[in-house]
Amino acid sequence: MKEKDRRLETLKMIISSKELGSQDEVLEELHREGFMVTQATLSRDLKRLKVAKAASMNGNYVYVLPNETMYKRVTTQASAEEMLQTSGFVSINYAGNICVIKTRPGYASIIAYNIDNADLPGILGTIAGDDTILIVFKSDISYDKITERLKTVVPEISGI
Repeated sequence: MKEKDRRLETLKMIISSKELGSQDEVLEELHREGFMVTQATLSRDLKRLKVAKAASMNGNYVYVLPNETMYKRVTTQASAEEMLQTSGFVSINYAGNICVIKTRPGYASIIAYNIDNADLPGILGTIAGDDTILIVFKSDISYDKITERLKTVVPEISGI
C-alpha cells in the first residue's frame, strides 16, 4: 500500500475511533502513528475524505467521516496501525443475486475497493457505507462460488 493510501486509511481509523475537535489533535494522533505531515497536508486529506464536523453526544463538535448520519465510534483503544492489520470483516449474508457484508465501522469502503479492484469473475460491483457492503453478482453463480472468490480478497470469510 502506498504511503498516501496508508495515511488516508489511518486517518479514517483515527477519526472513527476518537473524538477529535481540532486539526492539532488530529495531527498529534497522526504523529503517534508515525505520519509526520504538515497542517496543509492534513487539511487536504480531510477535504479528500470529505470529513465534516458534527456535534457529539456531549455537545462538542468533532470530526466525522461522510455517510454517517448517526456516526458510530469504535471504542477499542487499539492503534490505527493495529486496526489496519485486521480486515474488519464481521459477517456475510445472501439474498437472490445480492450479498451483504457487515464490517466494523470504517472498514466497508476499503474492503469494497479491494473487491472491485480484484476484478472477481461474476461480481458486477459493490456499494459501500460505513459498516456495510452491498455486492451484486450474476444470478447464475452459486453462493459457494461467490464466497470462494470473495475469500481471495477477505480470507476471514467462511463458507455459508
